[in-house]
Amino acid sequence: MSDDGGHGTGFFTSVADAAEQLAATGYLASTSVATTVFLADRLGKPLLVEGPAGVGKTELAKAVAAIGRARLVRLQCYEGIDEARALYEWNHAKQLLRITAGRDEGWQEARTDIFGEEFLLARPLLTAIRGEEPTVLLIDEMDKADVEVEALLLEVLSDFQVTVPELGTITAERRPFVLLTSNATRELSEALRRRCLFLHLDYPEAELERRIVRLKVPGLDGTLAESLVRVVGALRAMELRKAPSVAETIDWARTLLALGAATLDETVVRDTLGVILKHQDDVRKAAQKLTLA
Repeated sequence: MSDDGGHGTGFFTSVADAAEQLAATGYLASTSVATTVFLADRLGKPLLVEGPAGVGKTELAKAVAAIGRARLVRLQCYEGIDEARALYEWNHAKQLLRITAGRDEGWQEARTDIFGEEFLLARPLLTAIRGEEPTVLLIDEMDKADVEVEALLLEVLSDFQVTVPELGTITAERRPFVLLTSNATRELSEALRRRCLFLHLDYPEAELERRIVRLKVPGLDGTLAESLVRVVGALRAMELRKAPSVAETIDWARTLLALGAATLDETVVRDTLGVILKHQDDVRKAAQKLTLA
Protein backbone atom coordinates (compact mmCIF):
# COMPACT_ATOMS: atom_id res chain seq x y z
CA MET A 1 0.00 0.00 0.00
CA SER A 2 1.12 3.52 -0.57
CA ASP A 3 2.89 5.33 2.24
CA ASP A 4 1.61 8.76 1.26
CA GLY A 5 -1.21 8.76 3.78
CA GLY A 6 -3.82 9.44 1.12
CA HIS A 7 -5.54 6.07 1.25
CA GLY A 8 -6.89 5.97 4.81
CA THR A 9 -10.49 4.99 5.38
CA GLY A 10 -11.20 7.85 7.76
CA PHE A 11 -12.84 5.68 10.43
CA PHE A 12 -11.06 7.56 13.27
CA THR A 13 -10.15 11.19 13.92
CA SER A 14 -7.60 10.62 16.72
CA VAL A 15 -6.16 8.01 19.06
CA ALA A 16 -8.68 9.00 21.72
CA ASP A 17 -11.48 8.68 19.20
CA ALA A 18 -10.25 5.20 18.22
CA ALA A 19 -10.19 4.08 21.87
CA GLU A 20 -13.65 5.56 22.51
CA GLN A 21 -15.24 4.03 19.41
CA LEU A 22 -13.67 0.63 20.03
CA ALA A 23 -14.99 0.70 23.60
CA ALA A 24 -18.45 1.58 22.30
CA THR A 25 -18.45 -1.69 20.33
CA GLY A 26 -17.43 -3.62 23.46
CA TYR A 27 -13.72 -3.82 22.59
CA LEU A 28 -11.65 -2.32 25.41
CA ALA A 29 -8.32 -1.34 23.89
CA SER A 30 -5.07 -0.28 25.53
CA THR A 31 -3.47 2.99 24.42
CA SER A 32 -0.95 1.13 22.25
CA VAL A 33 -3.72 -0.79 20.49
CA ALA A 34 -5.80 2.35 19.89
CA THR A 35 -2.72 4.20 18.62
CA THR A 36 -1.73 1.51 16.14
CA VAL A 37 -5.29 1.09 14.84
CA PHE A 38 -5.60 4.86 14.37
CA LEU A 39 -2.29 5.02 12.46
CA ALA A 40 -3.19 2.07 10.23
CA ASP A 41 -6.43 3.85 9.37
CA ARG A 42 -4.83 7.27 8.86
CA LEU A 43 -1.85 6.03 6.82
CA GLY A 44 -3.80 3.47 4.81
CA LYS A 45 -1.39 0.71 5.84
CA PRO A 46 -2.22 -2.96 6.46
CA LEU A 47 -2.10 -3.87 10.14
CA LEU A 48 -0.40 -7.13 11.17
CA VAL A 49 -1.62 -8.26 14.60
CA GLU A 50 0.40 -11.05 16.16
CA GLY A 51 -0.09 -12.88 19.43
CA PRO A 52 -1.42 -16.02 21.10
CA ALA A 53 -4.82 -17.42 20.21
CA GLY A 54 -7.83 -15.92 21.92
CA VAL A 55 -6.51 -12.45 22.81
CA GLY A 56 -8.88 -10.55 20.51
CA LYS A 57 -7.08 -10.29 17.17
CA THR A 58 -10.05 -11.31 15.04
CA GLU A 59 -12.44 -9.40 17.30
CA LEU A 60 -10.44 -6.23 16.62
CA ALA A 61 -11.21 -6.51 12.89
CA LYS A 62 -14.89 -7.06 13.67
CA ALA A 63 -14.91 -4.00 15.92
CA VAL A 64 -13.31 -1.80 13.24
CA ALA A 65 -15.87 -3.02 10.70
CA ALA A 66 -18.71 -2.18 13.09
CA ILE A 67 -17.29 1.30 13.69
CA GLY A 68 -16.95 2.03 9.97
CA ARG A 69 -20.29 0.40 9.14
CA ALA A 70 -18.11 -1.54 6.76
CA ARG A 71 -18.46 -4.89 5.08
CA LEU A 72 -16.20 -7.48 6.72
CA VAL A 73 -14.52 -9.70 4.13
CA ARG A 74 -12.63 -12.58 5.72
CA LEU A 75 -9.93 -14.76 4.19
CA GLN A 76 -9.41 -17.69 6.56
CA CYS A 77 -5.97 -19.09 5.91
CA TYR A 78 -5.05 -22.75 6.19
CA GLU A 79 -2.34 -25.09 4.96
CA GLY A 80 -2.77 -25.62 1.24
CA ILE A 81 -4.87 -22.53 0.49
CA ASP A 82 -4.08 -21.32 -3.03
CA GLU A 83 -4.73 -18.44 -5.39
CA ALA A 84 -8.06 -19.89 -6.52
CA ARG A 85 -9.38 -19.84 -2.94
CA ALA A 86 -7.81 -16.53 -1.98
CA LEU A 87 -8.17 -14.41 -5.11
CA TYR A 88 -10.47 -15.73 -7.84
CA GLU A 89 -11.30 -18.69 -10.04
CA TRP A 90 -13.46 -19.40 -13.07
CA ASN A 91 -16.79 -21.17 -12.78
CA HIS A 92 -15.80 -24.15 -14.91
CA ALA A 93 -19.17 -25.91 -14.68
CA LYS A 94 -20.97 -22.81 -15.90
CA GLN A 95 -18.39 -22.30 -18.66
CA LEU A 96 -18.91 -25.88 -19.85
CA LEU A 97 -22.66 -25.39 -19.97
CA ARG A 98 -22.19 -22.21 -22.00
CA ILE A 99 -19.90 -23.98 -24.49
CA THR A 100 -22.32 -26.89 -24.81
CA ALA A 101 -25.26 -24.53 -25.41
CA GLY A 102 -23.39 -22.72 -28.20
CA ARG A 103 -22.01 -25.63 -30.20
CA ASP A 104 -22.63 -23.93 -33.52
CA GLU A 105 -20.43 -20.91 -32.78
CA GLY A 106 -16.67 -20.65 -33.23
CA TRP A 107 -14.16 -21.03 -30.38
CA GLN A 108 -13.09 -17.37 -30.46
CA GLU A 109 -16.66 -16.20 -29.96
CA ALA A 110 -17.25 -18.72 -27.18
CA ARG A 111 -13.92 -17.90 -25.52
CA THR A 112 -14.71 -14.20 -25.38
CA ASP A 113 -18.00 -14.99 -23.70
CA ILE A 114 -16.97 -17.62 -21.13
CA PHE A 115 -14.15 -15.49 -19.76
CA GLY A 116 -16.49 -12.62 -18.88
CA GLU A 117 -17.69 -11.28 -15.54
CA GLU A 118 -20.61 -13.68 -15.45
CA PHE A 119 -18.25 -16.64 -15.09
CA LEU A 120 -15.78 -15.10 -12.60
CA LEU A 121 -15.93 -16.31 -8.99
CA ALA A 122 -14.42 -13.60 -6.79
CA ARG A 123 -12.76 -14.89 -3.61
CA PRO A 124 -12.03 -12.70 -0.55
CA LEU A 125 -9.04 -10.73 -1.90
CA LEU A 126 -10.71 -9.79 -5.17
CA THR A 127 -14.03 -9.15 -3.42
CA ALA A 128 -12.34 -6.64 -1.11
CA ILE A 129 -10.47 -4.95 -3.97
CA ARG A 130 -13.63 -4.52 -6.04
CA GLY A 131 -15.80 -3.35 -3.15
CA GLU A 132 -17.37 0.07 -3.64
CA GLU A 133 -18.60 0.32 -0.04
CA PRO A 134 -16.40 0.69 3.08
CA THR A 135 -14.67 -2.65 3.61
CA VAL A 136 -12.52 -4.30 6.25
CA LEU A 137 -10.40 -7.13 4.84
CA LEU A 138 -9.47 -9.66 7.52
CA ILE A 139 -6.70 -12.09 6.53
CA ASP A 140 -6.99 -14.46 9.46
CA GLU A 141 -4.20 -16.77 10.72
CA MET A 142 -1.73 -15.75 8.04
CA ASP A 143 0.91 -18.00 9.59
CA LYS A 144 -1.09 -21.11 8.59
CA ALA A 145 -0.82 -20.30 4.87
CA ASP A 146 2.07 -21.38 2.67
CA VAL A 147 4.80 -18.93 1.66
CA GLU A 148 3.39 -18.85 -1.89
CA VAL A 149 0.29 -17.10 -0.55
CA GLU A 150 2.53 -14.49 1.06
CA ALA A 151 4.01 -13.76 -2.37
CA LEU A 152 0.49 -13.26 -3.73
CA LEU A 153 -0.32 -10.90 -0.87
CA LEU A 154 2.79 -8.82 -1.49
CA GLU A 155 1.48 -7.95 -4.93
CA VAL A 156 -2.04 -7.26 -3.75
CA LEU A 157 -1.04 -5.17 -0.72
CA SER A 158 1.56 -3.15 -2.64
CA ASP A 159 -0.70 -1.69 -5.31
CA PHE A 160 -4.12 -3.00 -4.37
CA GLN A 161 -4.74 -4.27 -7.80
CA VAL A 162 -5.13 -7.68 -9.39
CA THR A 163 -4.46 -8.71 -12.96
CA VAL A 164 -6.90 -11.22 -14.41
CA PRO A 165 -5.28 -12.18 -17.75
CA GLU A 166 -8.63 -12.53 -19.52
CA LEU A 167 -10.09 -9.28 -18.14
CA GLY A 168 -7.13 -7.01 -17.48
CA THR A 169 -6.05 -5.20 -14.32
CA ILE A 170 -8.63 -4.54 -11.60
CA THR A 171 -7.66 -1.70 -9.25
CA ALA A 172 -9.32 -0.81 -5.97
CA GLU A 173 -11.33 2.40 -6.21
CA ARG A 174 -11.89 2.38 -2.46
CA ARG A 175 -9.12 0.69 -0.52
CA PRO A 176 -10.20 -1.44 2.42
CA PHE A 177 -8.87 -1.36 5.97
CA VAL A 178 -6.65 -4.46 6.01
CA LEU A 179 -5.93 -6.47 9.15
CA LEU A 180 -3.80 -9.62 9.11
CA THR A 181 -3.61 -11.90 12.15
CA SER A 182 -0.92 -14.40 13.11
CA ASN A 183 -0.52 -16.79 16.03
CA ALA A 184 3.23 -16.87 15.26
CA THR A 185 3.32 -20.61 14.52
CA ARG A 186 5.81 -19.75 11.76
CA GLU A 187 7.85 -16.68 10.93
CA LEU A 188 6.31 -14.40 8.34
CA SER A 189 8.57 -12.89 5.68
CA GLU A 190 10.31 -9.57 6.19
CA ALA A 191 8.83 -8.38 2.87
CA LEU A 192 5.31 -8.87 4.21
CA ARG A 193 6.15 -7.27 7.55
CA ARG A 194 7.61 -4.19 5.79
CA ARG A 195 4.26 -3.49 4.16
CA CYS A 196 2.40 -3.52 7.45
CA LEU A 197 2.19 -1.70 10.74
CA PHE A 198 2.82 -4.18 13.53
CA LEU A 199 0.92 -4.79 16.74
CA HIS A 200 1.69 -7.49 19.27
CA LEU A 201 -1.46 -8.35 21.18
CA ASP A 202 -0.77 -10.24 24.38
CA TYR A 203 -2.92 -11.26 27.30
CA PRO A 204 -4.18 -8.05 28.92
CA GLU A 205 -3.04 -6.70 32.25
CA ALA A 206 -5.19 -7.87 35.17
CA GLU A 207 -7.05 -4.58 35.53
CA LEU A 208 -7.94 -4.41 31.85
CA GLU A 209 -9.04 -8.05 31.83
CA ARG A 210 -11.22 -7.41 34.87
CA ARG A 211 -12.87 -4.52 33.03
CA ILE A 212 -13.39 -6.74 29.98
CA VAL A 213 -15.02 -9.43 32.12
CA ARG A 214 -17.31 -6.92 33.85
CA LEU A 215 -18.29 -5.48 30.46
CA LYS A 216 -19.01 -8.85 28.85
CA VAL A 217 -20.61 -10.43 31.94
CA PRO A 218 -22.29 -7.49 33.70
CA GLY A 219 -24.10 -9.66 36.26
CA LEU A 220 -20.85 -10.97 37.77
CA ASP A 221 -19.91 -9.66 41.22
CA GLY A 222 -16.87 -7.39 41.20
CA THR A 223 -15.02 -9.31 43.90
CA LEU A 224 -15.64 -12.60 42.09
CA ALA A 225 -14.40 -11.04 38.84
CA GLU A 226 -11.15 -10.03 40.56
CA SER A 227 -10.67 -13.54 41.96
CA LEU A 228 -11.36 -15.08 38.56
CA VAL A 229 -8.83 -12.86 36.78
CA ARG A 230 -6.23 -13.59 39.48
CA VAL A 231 -6.67 -17.36 39.06
CA VAL A 232 -6.49 -17.07 35.25
CA GLY A 233 -3.25 -15.13 35.63
CA ALA A 234 -1.85 -17.92 37.81
CA LEU A 235 -2.85 -20.51 35.21
CA ARG A 236 -1.11 -18.56 32.44
CA ALA A 237 2.07 -18.51 34.54
CA MET A 238 2.13 -22.33 34.51
CA GLU A 239 3.73 -24.29 31.70
CA LEU A 240 0.49 -25.50 30.12
CA ARG A 241 -0.10 -26.88 26.63
CA LYS A 242 -2.76 -24.21 26.07
CA ALA A 243 -2.98 -21.18 28.35
CA PRO A 244 -6.51 -19.81 28.87
CA SER A 245 -7.45 -17.04 26.45
CA VAL A 246 -9.46 -13.92 27.18
CA ALA A 247 -12.45 -15.55 25.48
CA GLU A 248 -12.14 -18.48 27.89
CA THR A 249 -11.92 -16.11 30.84
CA ILE A 250 -15.25 -14.67 29.74
CA ASP A 251 -16.70 -18.18 29.31
CA TRP A 252 -15.58 -19.03 32.84
CA ALA A 253 -17.21 -15.89 34.19
CA ARG A 254 -20.48 -16.84 32.48
CA THR A 255 -20.16 -20.35 33.90
CA LEU A 256 -19.77 -19.05 37.45
CA LEU A 257 -22.75 -16.77 36.95
CA ALA A 258 -24.86 -19.66 35.61
CA LEU A 259 -23.89 -21.81 38.60
CA GLY A 260 -24.73 -19.04 41.03
CA ALA A 261 -21.24 -19.24 42.54
CA ALA A 262 -20.67 -16.59 45.20
CA THR A 263 -16.95 -17.29 45.64
CA LEU A 264 -14.20 -18.98 43.69
CA ASP A 265 -13.43 -21.75 46.16
CA GLU A 266 -11.43 -24.90 45.51
CA THR A 267 -14.48 -27.03 44.75
CA VAL A 268 -15.87 -24.60 42.18
CA VAL A 269 -12.49 -24.26 40.48
CA ARG A 270 -11.89 -28.00 40.24
CA ASP A 271 -15.41 -28.62 38.93
CA THR A 272 -15.15 -26.00 36.20
CA LEU A 273 -11.52 -26.16 35.06
CA GLY A 274 -12.69 -27.80 31.85
CA VAL A 275 -14.23 -24.50 30.79
CA ILE A 276 -10.85 -22.79 30.53
CA LEU A 277 -8.38 -25.67 30.09
CA LYS A 278 -8.73 -27.94 27.06
CA HIS A 279 -6.19 -30.71 27.78
CA GLN A 280 -6.40 -33.30 30.55
CA ASP A 281 -2.74 -32.95 31.48
CA ASP A 282 -3.29 -29.18 31.87
CA VAL A 283 -6.31 -29.80 34.11
CA ARG A 284 -4.29 -32.26 36.21
CA LYS A 285 -1.33 -29.90 36.52
CA ALA A 286 -3.55 -26.95 37.46
CA ALA A 287 -5.43 -28.99 40.06
CA GLN A 288 -2.13 -29.94 41.70
CA LYS A 289 -0.48 -26.54 41.65
CA LEU A 290 -3.30 -24.05 42.05
CA THR A 291 -3.76 -22.48 45.47
CA LEU A 292 -6.67 -20.16 46.19
CA ALA A 293 -5.32 -18.40 49.25
